[in-house]
Order: sequence, then structure tokens, then C-alpha cells
Amino acid sequence: MNQNGSITLFHYWNRLRDGRPAPKRSEVEPADIKSLLADTFILEKDTRGQPVFRLAGTRLCACYGRELKGFSFPSLWREKDQRLMSRLIHGVFDQKSVVLIIFEGFSRNGRSNKFELLALPLDGGVENPRCLGVISAVEKPFWLGADPITDAMIDSIRVIDPEKELLNDRPAIDVPSLVPAELEAPDTISALGRSRRIRHLVVFDGGREE
Repeated sequence: MNQNGSITLFHYWNRLRDGRPAPKRSEVEPADIKSLLADTFILEKDTRGQPVFRLAGTRLCACYGRELKGFSFPSLWREKDQRLMSRLIHGVFDQKSVVLIIFEGFSRNGRSNKFELLALPLDGGVENPRCLGVISAVEKPFWLGADPITDAMIDSIRVIDPEKELLNDRPAIDVPSLVPAELEAPDTISALGRSRRIRHLVVFDGGREE
């Protein structure tokens, strides 16, 4: 977690939750994070149970060249990453996971830039889970906001345990550039913490021990 937006929002969220798995949605005061609002978002489940934008900041919408409210969150990523992104956000909704993602965004005119995304759970009850997040550009190129991001590819994923981990002690899990077609996304968010990379393969620990 390197970007100021991610660090600031994490500490604000951590103070609000006060030892609980997640703070309540009603406890978040926009005035408390007004410097971050342009880059923040809130996700909810649509009628199909898929994560969609409930709210999105103005700079975030400008970055993607569209109003994001009601838009499918996984669809921002290229097709091979969409199922994994959906699983990750459902982990935030249902397991109260905290997820940090580094991704490469590609613009309509072929430019690219790295971004850091932090996704945090909010308690909206069993029927109305929410996700509070922020997307921060690692660099601020002149074209960002004028040449919209139309595609994105995951670089790395980190699942954070706010009770046990210091923010910068654990390396991110690299996402391989070449993934076999038969490799499935993990069934649970916790499975990501047991994965490791061997050349172009991601190996998940488990099974029989000798």
C-alpha cells in the first residue's frame, strides 16, 4: 500500500470499525474524507448479486470517461480478469476482506498507467453489503482524464488482515502474465493467501500431505 489515498482511507476505515469486521455505512462521513472523495467509490450488489457502482467520485468518472453509477465493476477489467475481480469483491461483501490491487489501465488511444485500488467492507446488513474503495493513479500523466481508460489488467493482489498485519510487511501476490486456460479463480478469498507463483503457474497449497 503505497498511495496516500489508500493509506488515508484505510486508517480512516480502521478507526471507524474500532475492532469490528467493518464499520456501518451510516458511520462514514463524507466531510471526514473530503480530500479523497474525487477518487473514492461505493459498490453494492445489483438484482443479480453482481457488484456495481452505487457512487463514484468525479475524478474517477473522468478517468473512465463515463458516469460509473450503476455500472458493472468487473466489466472495467479485461475478460480474463473479470471472474477473479467479481470473486474478490464478493469476498469484501461476504467475508469482510480487505483487498489491495495493483493494475495497469489502458486508454482508448493506447496509453497506459498503473493504479492502486483499495477495497474495504462496510456493514450494510446481510441484505445490503457495501464496499468502500479508492483508486489512485501511481503517476499523473497529462492525458489522464482526457483519454479514458477502457481496459485494465491485474498486476498484483494483496489480501490484508488489519488485525494481524502491518501495512507494508507482506509482499503482493504476482499475477502471472501467462495463465493456463484451465486455471480457475480460487473459491475463497483466503485461498489467495496460500498461493505462490512458480514460473507461469499459480499453485494453491492444499491436498494430501506425505
